[in-house]
Amino acid sequence: MPKIIHAADFHLDSAFGGLPVEKARERRRESRDLLRRLADLARQEEAEVLLLSGDLFDGERVFPETLERMGEVLDELNIPVFIAPGNHDPYTPISPYALRRWPENVHIFSKDAIEGVALPDLGCVVYGAAFTGQAKTEQALAGFSVPEDGKVHLLCLHGDVGGVNAAYGPVLREQLAASGIQYAALGHVHQYSGVQQDGATAWAYPGCPEGRGFDELGDKGVLVGSVDKGGARLRFVPLCRRRYRILEADVTDRSPREALEAVAPETAAEDICRIVFTGEAGERGVDLPALEGAYRDRFYALELRDKTRPAQSLWARAGEDSLRGLFLQSMKSRYDAAPDSAARDEIALAVRFGLAALDGRDLD
Repeated sequence: MPKIIHAADFHLDSAFGGLPVEKARERRRESRDLLRRLADLARQEEAEVLLLSGDLFDGERVFPETLERMGEVLDELNIPVFIAPGNHDPYTPISPYALRRWPENVHIFSKDAIEGVALPDLGCVVYGAAFTGQAKTEQALAGFSVPEDGKVHLLCLHGDVGGVNAAYGPVLREQLAASGIQYAALGHVHQYSGVQQDGATAWAYPGCPEGRGFDELGDKGVLVGSVDKGGARLRFVPLCRRRYRILEADVTDRSPREALEAVAPETAAEDICRIVFTGEAGERGVDLPALEGAYRDRFYALELRDKTRPAQSLWARAGEDSLRGLFLQSMKSRYDAAPDSAARDEIALAVRFGLAALDGRDLD
């Protein structure tokens, strides 16, 4: 009954292009520290096997200090480590996996086809395969099944559970069910999937352990637990240094500052936040540059967006015998007939710019 840690999709040395240059550089350093936090967790949990399911690097070009840190940390762990290279870090003759000498406790799968490595002391076998290019349409689990030998069978694989025509290592759920594997440790999807079950096979995506953008929100981490012939008992453990958050601040009947204060998290100094102002606002909308200047230092990184709609009072002059009245009447008709919120947002923005032009004033 081996105790495992399952992690994937570190994407080390990512550009973090959405952040200022200095913050992006800091985030790359912090991502390397993730390796140390993972090792500390492995020791704390007394893990016996570490499964790393691909995309550990964001590309084939990796900073030397990143490789040094990873080699040191994996060597210190002194437990079997299995790596299944993914589409971002495929196993090729010039990849870091091929060119570097890795610690003896590290096994890197290097072929497209599934291979197995026995761990007699733990009574288990770990299977895996590699991406050898940036795309992989072959189904690694097609026709694959493990023997009924009383051992625990684990799978470490980067792949896409879904359609047969997936471009990134298609894995079919019926193939998982037919494999006889007790637990399939998968990588590729950056959101935690929960532990799924197909037949007697449990499988999961742990998601990425550090978010890199506003499409990777909230807690990020790894899976920890034990696997035996009866199944997998795993729990999600947050491991991220910072979190991406999208927060809505309703300005209806209050100032934008009050709305922002109401939603700002206690961990603002640690997190990367996008605050979206909603509700009803005046014709000038929300003064985003002023707010950003006032609150920038309270957040690790802050992005503001104005998605407010014109207050009902704004339409009061619609239909007046003036250019402003005619403009508002025309725009209100369009606003009321808009098919969805996205269209209404566009019309609201057009109203604000139109009124600013009529008044001869600037609108950021």
